[in-house]
Amino acid sequence: MLKVNFKPSESYVEKAMDALDVLNGRQGRGSDFLGWMDLPSGTDGSIIEGCENIAAEWKQKGVQVAVVIGIGGSYLGAKAALEALSHPFGMNRPGIEVVFAGFNLSEDYHAGLLDYIRDKSVAAVVISKSGTTTEPAVAFRIIKEEIERRYGRAEAASRIVAVTDKARGALKSLSDQEGYRTFVIPDNVGGRFSVLTPVGLLPIAVAGYDIRALLKGAADMAETCFRRDAGNPALLYAAARNELYDSGKKIEILVNFDPSLQYFGEWWKQLFGESEGKDGKGIFPASVNYTTDLHSMGQYIQEGERILFETVISVGHARRELTICDDPQNLDGLNFLSGKHLEHCNRMAEAGTRLAHIDGGVPNNRISVERIDEYCLGELFMLFEAACGISAYILGVNPFDQPGVEAYKKNMFALLGKPGYEAQAEVIRKRLD
Repeated sequence: MLKVNFKPSESYVEKAMDALDVLNGRQGRGSDFLGWMDLPSGTDGSIIEGCENIAAEWKQKGVQVAVVIGIGGSYLGAKAALEALSHPFGMNRPGIEVVFAGFNLSEDYHAGLLDYIRDKSVAAVVISKSGTTTEPAVAFRIIKEEIERRYGRAEAASRIVAVTDKARGALKSLSDQEGYRTFVIPDNVGGRFSVLTPVGLLPIAVAGYDIRALLKGAADMAETCFRRDAGNPALLYAAARNELYDSGKKIEILVNFDPSLQYFGEWWKQLFGESEGKDGKGIFPASVNYTTDLHSMGQYIQEGERILFETVISVGHARRELTICDDPQNLDGLNFLSGKHLEHCNRMAEAGTRLAHIDGGVPNNRISVERIDEYCLGELFMLFEAACGISAYILGVNPFDQPGVEAYKKNMFALLGKPGYEAQAEVIRKRLD
């Protein structure tokens, strides 16, 4: 079971208790979007089987690459899980290779993707509630055209799956028209909380990983995280980070000592940044990969402005074993490490870094998991989602809306010449001159 070392003061624990009551009572701001609380143990078995069946079917068909198309919460959870679980160099895949598209508008990226899949058998998962979000919609046009050109529309329908709204929207209409199989994004689950819906489960299953273990880890963690108990790790985390925020620590850095967790940090940044960054409030979420970033960001973290605190994800057991060999010449002076496991050195680097940063005035919290596997990832996803809801309610903001993300879209649509935006376009162009 996951462990934490957070030690907030009693007054902040009480604030977190009150916020948890609001969350559990489902009467707070944004309460229409609390479906994620029921997902770990309440996901219908037919959804799990449906994801597993498509994975098996595509593998039997000889699909080599599945292109998952989505942006924000529609891809970050799956990307985080696959990066964490996969071989760092793409070897020994248990399932189909999964690549991602539609999370940017780079011409070079998407042209390069077409280069990569040119000689490979391809399928696609397109994830969008509306089907009209610009980045994934553009990418889907490109990938859909490629699949239809190769296989024809009838076969393309068996190679494209949509994860979308249950009844409305452009993608739902297209899916009905073309005969795509579909999975539903629940109306009461927002994108950044959707990793335990088919948004995350289908890509993870296609890649060959155990979504039942993922859900089991999340379910076990949910039993703890929604309990009104002083030992609740989500409650303690939410209390600690708000106490630090009120003391002047405005930036939280999520730290890992395993590069496979890099994209977990990206998922975490969206979760907290989009949930708390509003009304002129919120802790700024950042992430680093140690020991790599100790050689780039380490100086600032150690001695820069004291507005930071760190939350370290500490992994108890590596999945592989590798020892450091002896060198008779010992020119690097490292023979004192001969015979030691590389992971032992990594843990000592973690311990030494934590102490150094504490001594440098950077509060340091720790979340410990046994290993990086599906079960433990489920624990982490659920811990942070629950803590996010509690933390935002302590802060006094709605955790489940994101009004600020629309501003850039309006400007972009105007500059691209979208009908109905002509007046805005003229004003914007004058500002850019």
